[in-house]
Parts: sequence; C-alpha cells; structure tokens
Amino acid sequence: MQSLPPVIGEDVAEIIGRDLPWDELSGKTVLVTGANGMLPSYVVHTLLGLNDARDAGITVIGLVRNEEKARRILGPVLNRPDFRLLATDVTQLHDLDGDLDVVIHGASAARPALHASDPVATIKANLLGSFNLLDLCVAKGAGRFVLMSSSEVYGAQPEGVRLIPENSYGGFDILNPRASYSEGKRAAETIASVYANQYDLDARIVRFGHIYGPGMALDDGRVQADFAANVVRGEDIVLNSDGAAMRTYTYVADAVAGMFSALLLGTDRAYNVADANGMVSIRDLALHFTKARPEKNLQRVFSNPEHADDRAYNSSAFLGLDSSALEALGWKALVDLEHGIDRMLRSYEGR
Repeated sequence: MQSLPPVIGEDVAEIIGRDLPWDELSGKTVLVTGANGMLPSYVVHTLLGLNDARDAGITVIGLVRNEEKARRILGPVLNRPDFRLLATDVTQLHDLDGDLDVVIHGASAARPALHASDPVATIKANLLGSFNLLDLCVAKGAGRFVLMSSSEVYGAQPEGVRLIPENSYGGFDILNPRASYSEGKRAAETIASVYANQYDLDARIVRFGHIYGPGMALDDGRVQADFAANVVRGEDIVLNSDGAAMRTYTYVADAVAGMFSALLLGTDRAYNVADANGMVSIRDLALHFTKARPEKNLQRVFSNPEHADDRAYNSSAFLGLDSSALEALGWKALVDLEHGIDRMLRSYEGR
C-alpha cells in the first residue's frame, strides 16, 4: 500500500470504497495535471490506491510546474513504479512519451491572489493548457478528458437564487484582470466541448464549489484556509464583515469522489459537485472551526461590534451549487462539516 499521511489514507480508502465501475480504469494510463494541488493530488492518490487495493494496473503521470513542491507534497509516491513525475508547464506540453488513455486537467492558479497578481499565467493555464491536452488526446487516441472547473463560471446570479443549476450563466466584468480565472474556465469548458463534438471524445466538465480539506495551503487566501490557520496557531478568528455570505462547503474526499462519479457514470457534459448540507454562512463556518478544538478556547471576534449579534445579520446572501444531477448518478457527500473540519485540522496537526 502507498505510504500516505493518516487522514489522507483514510480519505482515499473511503473514495475507492464507493460503488463505482472502477474496472473501467484498469490498465489505463492517466495523466493528471496540477498533480501537487489539493484536488489533483487526491486524484493521484486515488488512482494509485486502486492499484494497491484492486491490482488495477493503472499508470499515473503527474504533471507539475514546480518539481520541488511536488517532491515535498507527493513524497513517497514519486518512488513508485506505477507513477511518473512530469515537471513542465502545461502551456508548454506538446508531446508525451508512451500511451495515453485518460487526461484529468487540474492545472490552474487556484489561489484568488494569483488571479489578480498574475492574470496572464492564470488564463494561459486554462486556455493553452486545454488546447495542448486535447490535441494530445486526439494524437494519442485518448478517449476520456476531464476538466476540473469551478463555480466561478456562473458569474452574477439573479437575486433569490440559492443553488445554481448547471445551465444558469450570469455575467461578470470581462475587462477586470480578476476575470482571467472565470473567463479562463469558461473558455476551457467550451474548448473541451468543441473537441468532444469534433473528435468524438468523452469529455466531462466538473464544477467544484468551495472545497476544503488536507492539501489546502494555510496561506491559500480563502476563508476556509484562513480559519484553519487560525485554529492551528491557536488564534481567535477575526471577521472584518458580518460574514453573512453563504456558500456550499464540500470536503475534498467527497469532491474527488464526485469527480470520479461524473467520469465513470456521467452522460451529461457538465456536473456540479457540492454538498448542499454544507451550505453555511462565513460567520457560522468560523464558529465551526473554533468549536472543532474546544480545548483551545478560541473565539470568533468581529472587528465591527455591530456584527457580533447573530440575530442582527441578514443571511440572504447565499449562493451554492445544485448537485442534483450528480446525486441522480448515486453520488452523495459522506463527510459533514464537523467531521471534515476535524480531518482538515488533524492533517496539519499531524505534520
């Protein structure tokens, strides 16, 4: 069995324990881009876990841009005979030695700060990367392509929308450099769709909501990472707003299981992956994190005292993803917020 940190090992066992037609991946060569990221790294561990548990004979190629980071994050995986590390930029990938059956494209600048500070690289990874990978699929005869996309493709939604279905597209300011991520993902989805149509590829688009769990960098910049960092360091969580915005927070293992469900069972082009029961406000998410380690006696603190009263804020600013299409395939989230936050914190505390 592959040597994994305890929490990630538990998660991988849970994923491969799901009732999915895993045999469809047996003997395949799978390229995973962005392999040192949170979601793609879980994909890598799951595929290798299938080899260990089911003797699946899968060859995994992990493409990364930063080899040093990959060696730190993927660790012992790098020495496995069924894994190959490919250190290059997905925008520069034009050929690949050997066979190729499945491509899972997760290479993208996920941190919000990078979308504004390096918008060119952000949009290139999604546009040029998708073109290169899909051209590779055509040249190699790879039959399956999965794009890891995002809820950001939906843009502004009409007032009153609580859970966004797969066909509800709103707008955003296309001239704002921050749109490099949203527009990049939208364009990548279109690129995948036209290749699927013209070259008869089985292309699947998986739109993730707000994911949390092991593998998320504590300096990521998103609130779930900030709150985890606060708890690990024994700091109170300070909110500079009323924290009214509500989102669907999904544990990483459930999200990856959703991606494999879409890949192996799906017939639609695009699927949302989100835990509807994980719909909470940012202020309540902060409370969940402080309560996860009661022995630290951490508090949720508001910089504006007017926001401190839970009875005084408007929780109508909700926006999550509707995953009913994925749930119709048999997928459901198994890890609730309380246990997911505990697993996330344990993964950092165990380092």
